[in-house]
Amino acid sequence: MAPAIKCLIVLAIVALLFITELIPLAITAMSGAIVCGLLGFIPAKQVFSGLSNSTVVLFAGMFVVGAAMFHTGLAQKIGISIVRFSGTSENSLMFGIMIVGAGLSSVLSNTGTAACLMPVVLGICAAAKIPASRQLMPLAYAAGVGGIITLVGTPPNIIVSGALTSFGYEPFSFFEFAWIGIPLTVVAIAYMMFIGKYLLPKAELDADQEIEQEIEAASTSSTKQIISGVILALVIITMAVGIPGVSLEIAAITGALVCVLTGCLTEKQAYASIDWVTIFLFAGMMPVSTAMDKTGAGKLIAEWTVGLMGGTPSPLVVTAVLFILSCALTQFMSNTASAALLCPIGVAISKQLGADPKAVLMAIAVAASCAFATPVGTPPCTLVLGPGGYKFMDYVKVGVPLVILCFIVSIIVIPMVWPFFPG
Repeated sequence: MAPAIKCLIVLAIVALLFITELIPLAITAMSGAIVCGLLGFIPAKQVFSGLSNSTVVLFAGMFVVGAAMFHTGLAQKIGISIVRFSGTSENSLMFGIMIVGAGLSSVLSNTGTAACLMPVVLGICAAAKIPASRQLMPLAYAAGVGGIITLVGTPPNIIVSGALTSFGYEPFSFFEFAWIGIPLTVVAIAYMMFIGKYLLPKAELDADQEIEQEIEAASTSSTKQIISGVILALVIITMAVGIPGVSLEIAAITGALVCVLTGCLTEKQAYASIDWVTIFLFAGMMPVSTAMDKTGAGKLIAEWTVGLMGGTPSPLVVTAVLFILSCALTQFMSNTASAALLCPIGVAISKQLGADPKAVLMAIAVAASCAFATPVGTPPCTLVLGPGGYKFMDYVKVGVPLVILCFIVSIIVIPMVWPFFPG
């Protein structure tokens, strides 16, 4: 049996275990990585390489920086202030959180945005007596869809723009993505406020109660509150400015170290604040993504799907099919890898049809960012899994309708802005 087929079987089993949760998600993810190593899809040294991945390090650092805001009582203070301003209505809080999340992620890393805003949202939820599960998924979705607005908001945008250049076409400009990114953001916010909120889990979570107890027992030292706030602000500014040589993870870990050194929280509290389910879940899926790429499993899916179109399909059909394929792949593998895998196929088909590839590549990029239906498709969704107390199927229930809406909007807007046969 070909390695690609074996890899697809492994992926199917991992997907089934994610959906049924017969065993914990983190164990499923790490087991998938181990199996890929044992079957020779990836070198043995790569099986646990995800644990040293820069995004995993970023997660750990921001968990600690966020925890410092709780232990000093600053998150509670911010939460109470925002609740006083917007009221305790779930809708008004959700609207504010999603607007801020989408706005920041349009110019910052969507992962960094979700990581920075999560402790603030947890504080707001505790102050408003609302379960965190009602607001953290909307935050993750806002960060994901907001990243589509500019060239630097999410990696797939950079990938498709680079692909255009490599094939001799004019690349996308910095704000060109806003033509589709802004409509999708508006649709996502409206969906979560009027439909998605009814699909979110409603039960009070132990995690929320623990957060409230932490806040009640937190230090009320004004000095430490100011220090923890300044640390978070500096981390965000450093991420936004993009200082040469200072990556997102370096900024996050430096912030975490300073939090401990200044006494905003103890070393023991710092270790306890890291959500290890999130860490191992993301770290486990990284080698699985690599295995899909190296064995050709991802390419096999792409070729099989394109083959189903047969003959000479219309550019709109090609765009729709590649959107669906990119979106399906990105639920279980890196959105960067999905975009990189499909870009050459999209350009090749566009050339064959004599069509401008911009519409096809824009659909691939947007779809790669629509990883809303699983907790492993994109870092913001993974990040809120533990703190929100979500299950795999919660993402499926809330995320699938949003993905369908994004597909409909994209198929309408993309050909209007980027014509297949420009005059």
